[in-house]
Amino acid sequence: MREVISLHIGQAGIQLGNSCWELFCLEHGVEADGQLQKNGKDAGKAFQTFFQVSSAGRCVPRSVMVDLEPTVVDEVKTGKYGKLFASEGLITGKEDAANNYARGHYTVGKDILETVMEKIRKIAERCEGLQGFLAFHSVGGGTGSGLGSLILERLSSDYTKKCKLDFCVYPSPQISTSVVEPYNSVLSTHSLLEHTDVAFMLDNEAIYDISMKKLAIDKPTYTNLNRLIAQVISSLTTSLRFEGALNVDMNEFQVNLVPYPRIHFLLCSYAPLISSERAYHETLSTLELTTSAFEASNMLAKCDPTIGKYMACCLMYRGDVSPTDVSNSISNVKNKKTVSFVSWSPTGFKCGINSQAPSKVPGGDLADVSRAVCMISNTTALAQVFHRIDNKFDLMYGKRAFVHWYVGEGMEEGEFQEAREDLAALEKDYEEMGAELAPGEGESVVG
Repeated sequence: MREVISLHIGQAGIQLGNSCWELFCLEHGVEADGQLQKNGKDAGKAFQTFFQVSSAGRCVPRSVMVDLEPTVVDEVKTGKYGKLFASEGLITGKEDAANNYARGHYTVGKDILETVMEKIRKIAERCEGLQGFLAFHSVGGGTGSGLGSLILERLSSDYTKKCKLDFCVYPSPQISTSVVEPYNSVLSTHSLLEHTDVAFMLDNEAIYDISMKKLAIDKPTYTNLNRLIAQVISSLTTSLRFEGALNVDMNEFQVNLVPYPRIHFLLCSYAPLISSERAYHETLSTLELTTSAFEASNMLAKCDPTIGKYMACCLMYRGDVSPTDVSNSISNVKNKKTVSFVSWSPTGFKCGINSQAPSKVPGGDLADVSRAVCMISNTTALAQVFHRIDNKFDLMYGKRAFVHWYVGEGMEEGEFQEAREDLAALEKDYEEMGAELAPGEGESVVG
């Protein structure tokens, strides 16, 4: 078996995790209390990638949820899926990180770290062939950024060879949930650059827009957003959990999408994003899905891919899709003026095909469809996201506003400058990627 351990850190990570496990249970025919349904859809062993089966015959998620204050984890315990999770995998502290990276990373987070690592070690020991880790967190909060970075640092030293994929919620251009978001994001990204193999960028504002414009939800809640992201995560992991015509392994994301170790931030998009009412009037052919996956309005982060160039692109199809349709759709996309690739990436496309159709969550917003595609791409347009955060960081740091809160928790001011310089170098790396280089130039990016 190729098992995967999920780590949900902070409020965003845990609430996102809740929606993901709700969907995984539906897809595998697992009841809310962990019992396999009698007419279970999945008789094979593939679902054991994400679930371990206890001696009592119950399916238990291979996951750890950790937060520095108990409220969010208590909601999970008392919620519909409270009996699904093993209680020792739900770890809480006594006091919150209070939107402060330094508290999550140095003071409060340090106290809880050993408990978390011990739990991860126990789950890892029960695996036959651990494939890697999925981490879910936001980079704007205190726990998600501070404790998230701390846990990922430890994972990269304790499990060096294992793949670490990261789903991180980045701050939006307009909507903000805390004033010190730019500080937390820059400090956290500085750590993500070194300690994760692949980071998938998600952004609340882009997902709000999708919910309002495409799914016709007037006032989207976090549950609406999380269920949408859960579909994307489900599509990425389909081939780990079900057999398919063309499977994609966790390590394949890295090999095909990361040209240089630092350039590992990826943009996700999903199609079809339509409500149940609209689904009756759409044909949703493989070609249509592929085309809409490349549209800016289907991206889960606020950035315009037409401004940048694609370095690599992975299309994960699921449901009623034939390999011939996929080939035709891709050659159609290659001929489009709006989709441009860098000159040094001649092939550019990686595909995955799985026969398992997407599941619909009862009361969910997305239509029940027979096929879907999830696209993950590495594009130079992502520099826009970093540029936005850096600008906000500079405005605040120019006045040294709020810095004393971080220094008071044992952090040195030099760390701010170091992290900011690292991100400036990252922006420059993206610029070099997009420039038309002659072979042998631009080697500086490899570091």
